[in-house]
This record gives sequence, C-alpha cells and structure tokens, in this order.
Amino acid sequence: MKTFHHLIGGELVAGRRHFAVIDPATGAPFADCPDATREELDRALAAAEGAFAGAWPHDEALRRRTLGAMSEALAGQADALGRLVSQEQGKPLTHAQNEVRGAARLLRICAEEPIPVEVLRDDGKLRVTVVRKPLGVAAAITPWNYPIATLAGKLGPALLAGNTVVAKPSPFTPLSSLELGTLFRALVPAGVLNVVGGSDEVGAWMTGDPRVRKISFTGSVPTGKKIMRAAAEDLKRVTLELGGNDPAVVLPDVDPAAVAERLFWGAFTNSGQICVAIKRLYVHETVYQPIVAALTELAGRVTMGAGLEAGSELGPINNRPQFERVQELVDDARRQGGKVVAGGAPLPRAGYFYPPTLVTDVGAGVRLVDEEQFGTALPIIAYRDLDDALGQANRTHYGLGGSVWTADVARGLELAQRLECGTAWVNQHINTGALAPFGGMKWSGIGRENGRWGLDEFSDLQVLSARL
Repeated sequence: MKTFHHLIGGELVAGRRHFAVIDPATGAPFADCPDATREELDRALAAAEGAFAGAWPHDEALRRRTLGAMSEALAGQADALGRLVSQEQGKPLTHAQNEVRGAARLLRICAEEPIPVEVLRDDGKLRVTVVRKPLGVAAAITPWNYPIATLAGKLGPALLAGNTVVAKPSPFTPLSSLELGTLFRALVPAGVLNVVGGSDEVGAWMTGDPRVRKISFTGSVPTGKKIMRAAAEDLKRVTLELGGNDPAVVLPDVDPAAVAERLFWGAFTNSGQICVAIKRLYVHETVYQPIVAALTELAGRVTMGAGLEAGSELGPINNRPQFERVQELVDDARRQGGKVVAGGAPLPRAGYFYPPTLVTDVGAGVRLVDEEQFGTALPIIAYRDLDDALGQANRTHYGLGGSVWTADVARGLELAQRLECGTAWVNQHINTGALAPFGGMKWSGIGRENGRWGLDEFSDLQVLSARL
C-alpha cells in the first residue's frame, strides 16, 4: 500500500496516526491517510509563519516563477494524479484528469494575474496610491467534490498575493492533495506551502489558531458558520464558499429537445456533487411533460459505474453519509406525494451508487425542494405564472447560482438579474470561468474567488501618500 505524507516546512512527514480512506465505488478502504496531531499542525503553522517573515512576501518575481513551475508540474502529472482523484472521489477518470489539467491552467493564470497598484492622485503636489499587501498565514480548507481544482483555486491567489498557506483537504478525499504537496515540495520555498491530512478536528484547530490571519473555506453552511464564529474571536479575514440550492427556470418558448441535455448535465455532472449544480428545476406547464420525458430518457441511458471503469459517465456518491442523505430526501419526497419517474433506489452493487433520479409532483415544503441534496436527485416543479416561479426560486436561504432558459436571450438576461444569486446564467448552468468572480449571496457564502476579486480576498489594502 502506498504511503502518503504531510508536507510540513518543506519536509515529508509520515505522521504518527492514520485513518482509512474509502473507495466510494466499493465502500471499502483502499489507503491510509496521516491524521495530523496538534503538534504536527503546530509545526506546519510555525513553518508558514516563519516563511512569511522571510523573502516570500517581498519577491513578486519569485512568486510568479513558483506558480508557473507549479502549473507545469501539475499538468505533467495530470494522468497519474487524476487516477488517484478518481479512486478517492469517484468521478470518471477522464473527468478527474481534466480537473487536474484545469487546476494547472488556473495556477498559470494566477502566475500572470496583475497585482493592481491604483493611483488616486498624482498632481505634482501629492501622490496617493493604493497597494495590496499579503495578510500572513492563510488556512485553506477544501471539500471532497473537486479536491484538486478547489485547492488550486485557493493556492493561486493566496501565494501570488504573498501569503503562506497551510492546507487541509476533506478527510473523504485527502490523498490527492497530499500528493500535490509532495509534487510541489521541490518547487516552493520551505514553509510557504504546507499540506496536512486530518479530521474535521484539525480544521477546527487551524481556524482557532492566532497565527492564521485568513481562512478560505469551501464546504457546508453549518461548518461555514462555525468557522465564522471562530474567526470572529480573532477578527480573521474569511472567504466562505458554501452550499447552493440552485434554481433553473424554463420558459414556455424553449425547444425541449434542444435544452434537455444541457439541463440534465447541469444537474447531474459529477453525480450532482457540485455546489452550483441545478438543484431545483421549474418548468412552465406548457413544456413540462416534454421536458420530463426528455430528461427521463437521458437518465435511463446514462452509464453509471466506478470512475476507473471504461465508459463510466457518472460515478458513485462520494461517501456514505451523503449517499444516505440522497436516499432519505428521495424517500421523503415519495412519502409527500412525489412521483419518481427515473431512478429512486440504489444500484444493486457494492459502493455508493444512486442513479439519476427525477421526482415530479413536488413543491415548496418538500425537503428535496427546500434543502440542498448534493447528489443524483432532481425535483421538477411545474409552474403557470413566471413571477410566481421566480419568487419560488428566490425563496431560499441559498444564493449561489441560478439560470433562465428561453429562446429570447435579451429577455433571459433581464430575468436572470431578478435571481438572488452570485452567478446567473441564460441557457447554460455551471459554466463559471477562471476570471469571473465566483461566490454566493445569503447563506451561500461571503467573499469571492477567481480573478482580481479572488486576489483581493487574500490581500489588505494600504494607502501610500507622499507630499512631493
């Protein structure tokens, strides 16, 4: 069995305690992950603090070269690292390898991203500029659905801004992130990047430590609230990218055959385990039945299997708690009068396989509609009045993404602005882009990632004023 290590202060550390990592395609352990002790985490934080006191924050050229080298190394290991992502996360191999390649591109973009210096006044008497300064030690805590892409999305702007980082991946998918640390060990100055495996307890230790000046977290709303409470004690800066219950509103002028496949994959890509996937589908009554029929046909012919199985289009749910939650929400909808028109029961095989499930005859008040399922189940709600549908779409604590589907793009753009969410699409869903700010309204988060907005999240503003 392969041995995985923490990266602490430029050294690979095997760790004194371990936990098993489960292959979601079998439900059985396939590797062990080091579980950081309080002492090991302390060493990582001390290393990051020491590196921040050195040349790293002051040498922009070094930071850009380092990010470029990280990008190149990651791209070169996309196939091998993608296999590990597929095995621990469950997604099809090609999707996992593309995730790694996308993460490499993101690091390259960050290596070339300008760090703005804004001139407010320069009139021969006074020169006033605004510059960006790093915050210090940043804690990057990542989820299990896109372990490498999410980590790269935090490392890029954090390191470019001049911060040092201690990263902790989800205990469900820690191994690929630890391998990332091993890959970057020779490329990043010692202590600038530290990666530790561990339970949720380790994350709590990180967020409460006074050496951490910034917390960037992607995950659930309840955990995000705990992090915000912990950060308040020390006035740490936070970026929280939390859950979503994204609505898609389909207008009566659409061609069902033209939009069905995009709607399907907007809901079920990565087996629905995307914070910004379609979670509620509102369809006008005049096109409701054709849309349901087209989605049912797609659900019936999609190939579900282990990520490493040839031909798999959808993998398993990543972990048992989430697998059981999806079942629970579908069963509850059925008890509330919902009609399951596709799927609705686990596949008769080992692992956490739950097929694409479509539920009709449900609405507000049913948990599958009101809560985030984060898996292979989609409620489809008929509507007659568009204003009412938009009201239902916005009647939620969440506000991450949403979409409008129509033959009239101009009208779609107007309606999309009525959705209370961080990203609103027309005739598409999930497509975020590496340079567009990404984040949510309401309970879906605080702050933004990507582009100059993401860079600002890892920076403090300083005004420089000089009398000439």
